[in-house]
Amino acid sequence: MESGAALFILIAALFVIGVPVLAIAAYVRVNTLKRGVETEAAQLIRRIYALEQRLTQIEKGLAALPAPAAAIPQRESAESPAATAHPPMPAGPPASVPTPSQPTRPPVVSAPSSIPHMPAPVRVNAPAPSSPISSAAAASRADDGNFEAMVAGRWLNYVGILALLFAVTFFLKYAFDNNWVGPRGRVGIGLLAGSVLYPWSQHLLARGYKYFSEGIAGLGAAVLYLSLWAGWHYYHIFPQDIAFMAMIVVTAVTLLVAVGRNSERIAFLALVGGLITPILVSTGENHEVSLFTYLTILGAGVLAIAWVRDWKSLPPVQFLATLVYFWGWYSEFYRADELATTVLFATVFFVLFAALPAVRSWRDGEFSGLEVGIVLVNSLAYLGALRQMLWPDNRWALTVAVLVLAAAHLAAERMLPEKRGTKVRMARILYAGLALTFATLAIPIRLDGRWITIAWAVQGAVLIWSGLRVRFAAVRWAGLVLFAIVAGRLVLIPIPADTFLLNARFATFAICVACMALSCYFAANSDEELSEQESMAFVITSIAANILAIAASSLEVWDVFGRMPSLGIDRGHAQELALSMLWLVWALGLLGAGLWKKSEAIRWQALVLLGVVIVKVFLFDLSFLEKFYRIVSFLLLGLALMLISFYYQRQLLGRKGERKA
Repeated sequence: MESGAALFILIAALFVIGVPVLAIAAYVRVNTLKRGVETEAAQLIRRIYALEQRLTQIEKGLAALPAPAAAIPQRESAESPAATAHPPMPAGPPASVPTPSQPTRPPVVSAPSSIPHMPAPVRVNAPAPSSPISSAAAASRADDGNFEAMVAGRWLNYVGILALLFAVTFFLKYAFDNNWVGPRGRVGIGLLAGSVLYPWSQHLLARGYKYFSEGIAGLGAAVLYLSLWAGWHYYHIFPQDIAFMAMIVVTAVTLLVAVGRNSERIAFLALVGGLITPILVSTGENHEVSLFTYLTILGAGVLAIAWVRDWKSLPPVQFLATLVYFWGWYSEFYRADELATTVLFATVFFVLFAALPAVRSWRDGEFSGLEVGIVLVNSLAYLGALRQMLWPDNRWALTVAVLVLAAAHLAAERMLPEKRGTKVRMARILYAGLALTFATLAIPIRLDGRWITIAWAVQGAVLIWSGLRVRFAAVRWAGLVLFAIVAGRLVLIPIPADTFLLNARFATFAICVACMALSCYFAANSDEELSEQESMAFVITSIAANILAIAASSLEVWDVFGRMPSLGIDRGHAQELALSMLWLVWALGLLGAGLWKKSEAIRWQALVLLGVVIVKVFLFDLSFLEKFYRIVSFLLLGLALMLISFYYQRQLLGRKGERKA
């Protein structure tokens, strides 16, 4: 009991001290802005005064113009400095200064050319207006002189209010300690004080104290929350349900006040109060439906207000608080029999916080930095929750959920309006990247081993084909990255094979190589202009496909000769010779394909493979093979090299002949 009272007093003291201090700081800031506005107003007045002075000079010059007959003498007199500084005054009786009862009419100036003999108009000698520069200086001196009055008349006023609040707080504490006021009276005083602070804040707002009134409104909400908490948890005056509903009402009223005043700060205070409500009314028991339903309603209301008023600070706070509540409840109370309910609420939270950024991106076409973070964290948090609850007992359900997520993000990307220009918007890249990520993750969730490799290879080919069709380079790069992962898996993860060619290993290699080759074919025959880096990436992919094909064939040849029955031939020597012959035949086939396709890249791959065969034959086969295998190896290699050399020399001679001709 004593610890609860101490906590209540501490929180109340913090609100009582902190809110007025913040309000005073806000008031000082407003005064600073006010002085800046006054300075700008003084500058504007100076500019207006300068314009008035120029108009006065023009009127004086027009009034001093003589008749055309006296134009030449006047021009001569105007050449003297004295005449220029002081124009001659027209003769005539002095004009009397108009009285306030006689309104002054501005002099009418007519052009001398239109009425040649019209006498000069009579000028009214009005007192010159005072300079705004001197007025601003005087006002500045007055402000300096009134600084003491501002400190004594304004700041001390707020400090006095703060002192009175302290006095009332200490008096109430003293009364509570001496049982002058019973529990019901204490809670009633708190509820009455919190309720009175709302109209008082409205009164302060009407008088122009905007920031101070917002602090008072926040203080009123805090007093009401604490009073309701004390009435339920500490004094047990009313049950938990009543306290919970009353706190919801306080949150709703504060949000309505914020919307009515168009004050994001009050809305933020209301959101904080609404988020601490479950903590204040918590009993340490499992109330999943009540807690998550409340968070859903609060989140929907806050996000709707943030959408209407375009307030950016509310959604991140609500999102982070919802994550904390969800995972805090999950770690403490989750059981397997609550799977359906928990998955339902996790889905509701995901849709809730995905809706606002999606709608805003459809309207504005872009994300803010906070919205990018919300979209990413929201998707990954939802995936983590599904993985935690559904794996491994519900793999099919998890696979379907991940595919639905991929489809939803892809639909969001396709529904975005097209952007003019060459740059791709962040929203489109983000949604497309998430769709690709979820589709890729669905494969290892459902499949195992080699099927993952095959699925990723097929997905890579589909991504490259789609990226070429829609002219989206990021999608094509994603396919190339998948091919790199596929190649790594084929090299690092062994696949058993018991028969020649008709086995899972060769089928996996063949499908992956076919997907890479088809992707390179699509890129070569597409009308899409590829960048230099992307073109080089496709060249590397084609080389990788060739190497993987050689590796698959080499493994098959090695295994089949290793499983041969003993016929007086050493298996190891037979495997080495077969490997050399396979590479030699493969190099010849590549060379022929390169000549047929007139592809220098393919011919160079053939020459490199021939170099590998030469090194193997001269360094390895010569040392380890016996006479018969050595003879066969060198004979076939020599014939192949002579044939290739003859063909190249013939080609070169033919070209030289063509050049001479």
